[in-house]
Formats: sequence, C-alpha cells, structure tokens
Amino acid sequence: MLYFVARWIVAPVAKLVYRPHVVGKRNVPRYGKVILASNHLSFIDSVLIPITSPRRVQFLAKSHYFEGTGFRGAVSRAFFTAIGAVGVKRGAGQAAQEALEQSRRIIDTGAAFALYPEGTRSLDGRLYKGRTGVGWLALTTGAKVVPVGLIGTNEMQPVGAKFPRVRRVTVAFGEPLDLAHLGPADSGRARRQATDEIMAAIHALTGQELAGTYNESPPAGAVERVKRALRPERL
Repeated sequence: MLYFVARWIVAPVAKLVYRPHVVGKRNVPRYGKVILASNHLSFIDSVLIPITSPRRVQFLAKSHYFEGTGFRGAVSRAFFTAIGAVGVKRGAGQAAQEALEQSRRIIDTGAAFALYPEGTRSLDGRLYKGRTGVGWLALTTGAKVVPVGLIGTNEMQPVGAKFPRVRRVTVAFGEPLDLAHLGPADSGRARRQATDEIMAAIHALTGQELAGTYNESPPAGAVERVKRALRPERL
C-alpha cells in the first residue's frame, strides 16, 4: 500500500513540481534481474531513481532509518519502505560482505536493484572509482547492469539541505551491460573489469571529472594506510 501511494500519487506530484528530465527509460528491462548502477551526488538520488524508473526498484539503506521510535521513527520507516529501501547494517569487512549477500538475495528474486558503486556521495562532484561489489553482484547473479547517470541532483539538494530545491535535473538510463563474458565472480580480475566497465558507462552519461581514487576519508594513520594497501579491492 505504501509503495502504491508513493508510486501513483506522490511520484506524479513530485514530477509535476520538479520536472526531472528522464532519458532512456526503455533501456530498463521490464522483467527479470537487473542492477541499476548510478553515480551518487545527493540524498535525493535515492528518491529520483525509484520514481523515474519504469519498474519497481529496491535498494539498501542504513538500518537506523527503520529503527527510530515514536512518530518520527514511524514516518521514516514509512518513507523508506515506500521508495523500496531495505534496511541493512553498514560497515566494512564482514558487514560489507553481508550487505552484498543481502543484495544478491534480492536480485535473485528477479527484482530491479539499485546501488551506488562509489559507495557514498561525492561531495566535490567528481566520479570516484567503483568498488568491486557491483562487479561481484553482476557476475554472481547474471543480472544485466543498467548504468544510471544523475546530473544536477547536488544542486537540487546539496549536502545539509533538509528539502530539495526546485531545480531541473537529468536522470539518464544507459544501455544494459551483459558482463558474463568477463569471467567468474571468484576472479578478482573479472570483478575489477566488470566494475570498471560499469563506471565507464556511468561516466559516458554524466561527463563528470574522474577522481581516479576511491571515495573515502584519508587514512587516520600508518596502520590504516597499511590495511588499505593490503586490501586493494573495495567492496
């Protein structure tokens, strides 16, 4: 019911007010497994993708959005449920692997699943290096990957803004990528190649400046630098 209200009542009103420019909707397969892999500039990205996609989309969101109490907690749960979010504990190591496994289970149901290969929002507008979890998901599930390019969402709702401004934004769905030919999911090289192809397709849609690095805070010290050096792949 929440999804129905969001999809058929709230979404048309939002489109009328904000008038997003949507390109390539026909590139999203109407049935079967598909991963929507997008750049990430703003909180509003996770609203724009579900309301502009031609089919229902699910994605992972921080579990604390679903754990609040009282009226505010109920509103948060209702909102994120309505846009297709699934709560998950965020983190590195085992937590990251468990999030990937949860994502795989959702995709294997035949769902359309959205994610951000950069891992988190780009605060400077550049496109960062993709984490190989998206490559692992594509190769493990056999799902086609539709690259998504978001343009202008960082101006629509900058970091810290509580509500989106009325700004014209673009949501571009690229042609589906079939990455099965790159090899098995247990190959680090195949995961990296798959991820790089996805990021190149996103870049072709957005034209963002390439950062050439992962989007993460600087290492806190020598120990953290060593850990990152020994963990070249980022999930």
